[in-house]
Amino acid sequence: MSDAELPLRPATPDDFLKASNLLFGLFHHSVDQDAQDLDRQVWEADRTLLVTDGDEVVGHTFAAARDITVPGGVLPAGHITGVGVAPTHRRRGLLTRLMRRQLRDLHDAGREPLAVLWASEARIYPRFGYGLASTRLELTIDTREVRLPEATAAGRLRVGAPADLFPELSKVYDMVRQERPGWSSRDEGWWAQVLADSPGRRDGATERRAVVHEGEGGVDGYAVWRTKGGWNHGGPNAEVHVSEIAATDPVAYAALWRFLLGIDLARTVTYGFAAVDDPLLYLASDPRQLNTHFSDGLWLRVVDLPAALAARRYASDVDVVLEVSDPVLPENAGRWRVTGGPGGAACERVDTEPDLACDIADIGAAYLGGSSLAAMAAAGRVRELRPGTLNAASTAFGWYRQPAAPEVF
Repeated sequence: MSDAELPLRPATPDDFLKASNLLFGLFHHSVDQDAQDLDRQVWEADRTLLVTDGDEVVGHTFAAARDITVPGGVLPAGHITGVGVAPTHRRRGLLTRLMRRQLRDLHDAGREPLAVLWASEARIYPRFGYGLASTRLELTIDTREVRLPEATAAGRLRVGAPADLFPELSKVYDMVRQERPGWSSRDEGWWAQVLADSPGRRDGATERRAVVHEGEGGVDGYAVWRTKGGWNHGGPNAEVHVSEIAATDPVAYAALWRFLLGIDLARTVTYGFAAVDDPLLYLASDPRQLNTHFSDGLWLRVVDLPAALAARRYASDVDVVLEVSDPVLPENAGRWRVTGGPGGAACERVDTEPDLACDIADIGAAYLGGSSLAAMAAAGRVRELRPGTLNAASTAFGWYRQPAAPEVF
């Protein structure tokens, strides 16, 4: 049987273990029963595609059903994960078959106008129409060199195990994600993934711990972290690894960072998911000592272009005709007039002359408000066909908060 003839099909519940074992190997992890049990809680067979060779699973991709916050609203989005092909079957077009079939299925189902993913290898996904929709800062903070402003209001901090503080964590998370594009909904299964704490994955660090901040109105912030002990010739040299921090109030956010930066015997605090407009950049006495490293975040694929562009809100009034190319989903290709503003929007197919021309990946990059159409035009990706239309459209597609994503799924 040729590679083009290898079966590509939806999974069944009986496929879970073979698919799971494939993914553990592809991502260089030892098979972990606890992690498999957690994966089983979120894995949906009917949203999973497999390529098989005899009894062997050699290709896999999964589209989790979750919502994502977009400018001015919340939309269902296929959260793509577990994408991979067995090393014995690479360079044979199987990944292309999987990704194209997945996008076709999502489009035809008509439930999710967007797909999002984290890219293990970023060069792969633009060829399927994914654009870089959010970026992030990875922080390595020297605690001896950074000071924050003194507290301006009273508050109380409470430390505990994440499982014991779960009601507070989930409440704050759901409040924060309503305002930050790129944050995704979490049911209990996804919360279990985020808070998973297998001893084999700690790399010598402690178990996860959580702290919540209580203001006058109740709990309004939390952080989840672990520590890794260390000593050198100068004395204590422990590290604090922050996995998540969220707050509905700036006082709470500052108080949580004061706590994390003040943990005894620690000299370094790391955090890998800071937004590029993170408030800590403006709180720190010396932002250089945050030692930021710029990295990619979410990649977004517009699956149903008119539905997606009509569903989000725009920072200013917009009336623009886009000429869009999409070789994977030709239903998205053509000329589309986008009208609207902060209060609502519409998108309809037209045959009038276009103002801007771009690829579907460029729409994906701009969709959450993080990538500027004008910046992409400067790179030659977006073309202004009617002079004077680019700047206004670029402003409208922006948003007052930069997109971010607090977890790799």
